[in-house]
Amino acid sequence: MHQYWICVASRDHVQRGVEGGFAQLGHGRKSAVQALQQGDWIAYYSPRTALDGGAAVQAFTALGQVTSARAYQVEAGDDFSPWRVDVDYVPEARQAEIRPLLSALDVTRLLGNNWGGAFRSGRLRVSRGDFAAIAAAMGADPQRL
Repeated sequence: MHQYWICVASRDHVQRGVEGGFAQLGHGRKSAVQALQQGDWIAYYSPRTALDGGAAVQAFTALGQVTSARAYQVEAGDDFSPWRVDVDYVPEARQAEIRPLLSALDVTRLLGNNWGGAFRSGRLRVSRGDFAAIAAAMGADPQRL
């Protein structure tokens, strides 16, 4: 049984992952990605354009399915060795603002103006229904989930 996740990262970090075919979370910590299993689906939520500030985005920015059997570590230079999983990103998925979805998603609808707190952990598991709503808003076919 596949699981569905929302992962949180700045849009510039998401774009690097999409270009490289991987997901990396929580500043490269193993614990941040090891829960992601082969076949799981992820949707990235980007609060901002860049990690250190940047303009507000508040949108889902990528959608994909985990393809690697387990997390693995890479050498990224400058004594940085992040943990990653491989992801097959959905090419037709486009950025979708979160605000129109807030009242529809189980994960945010009861939080009112405090909806941002749901994303503070950097990764959260969501229902298939929530994920299908996000995928549809991004222009992806929710039937493939």
